[in-house]
Amino acid sequence: MAITIERNTPTIGATLRFDLAGALRAGGAAKREAIEQVYAALIDHLVVFIEGVDLTPAEQVDFAVQFGALDVPHPVYQTLEGCPEIVELENDGDRPPDTNDWHTDLTFRPNPPFMSILYAKQVPKTGGDTLWANLYAVYDALPDHMKALLQDQSAIHDIGTFRNDFLGPELDVLAVNQALLDTGSAVHPVIQTHPVTGRPFLYVNPSFTQHIVGLKKSESDRLLRYLYDHANQPEFQVRYHWQAQSLALWDNRVTQHYAVADYLPDYRKMHRVTVINDLRSPR
Repeated sequence: MAITIERNTPTIGATLRFDLAGALRAGGAAKREAIEQVYAALIDHLVVFIEGVDLTPAEQVDFAVQFGALDVPHPVYQTLEGCPEIVELENDGDRPPDTNDWHTDLTFRPNPPFMSILYAKQVPKTGGDTLWANLYAVYDALPDHMKALLQDQSAIHDIGTFRNDFLGPELDVLAVNQALLDTGSAVHPVIQTHPVTGRPFLYVNPSFTQHIVGLKKSESDRLLRYLYDHANQPEFQVRYHWQAQSLALWDNRVTQHYAVADYLPDYRKMHRVTVINDLRSPR
């Protein structure tokens, strides 16, 4: 099966032109070849887009499990009725999103997920783009003295921005405390090595990274602010304008993303499946 790959930027992102739904429904060799080519493009480009894909929820789930085990359930978001593997993200003026912040998904877990697959069911008339950043490029552009400083550092991650979901309008502190107990924290190296490519990348994000281990809070805050400002440069990013039936897959290990909340009070509905592990990873 021939897949045409069109780069979105020199740094990150590619649009794949082929009939994904047809390959999945054909099964057999056609399906296996499509999956392998999509995976290869994902490793090369970090986020890939496939447009005009007519998938049922069951087909989206089947597509996702070709890459690894699925994350069920999500700790905060609602799932699609009858299909717990799919998180249904519905936002409008009464239900504003909380994803308009740079984040790598679920880094408060000891083993954050490998990949997400997001499918646009209904998009707003204007706005509602999503941005992704290449954390290889972010690391590569750091000054050498900063790379040396960060090499042996680790950071504490917890539920961060999700505190708002548990606190609610009632300011339910007990619910937040319980959520922190239930989810816990994780400590991750600030500089990580990708298990497939062997390339180093920066691994902190504003939503969930709380503290650099061993530093005073003021020192940690200054260092994290520097890293966040460094990462938030357009040269490291791709911005995607959604259409209905567009599909995005991203390598959560080496990207951050930001869902722009500029479309309110218009309505946006997305279906997301999260893949925990990478079946093809050598580590």
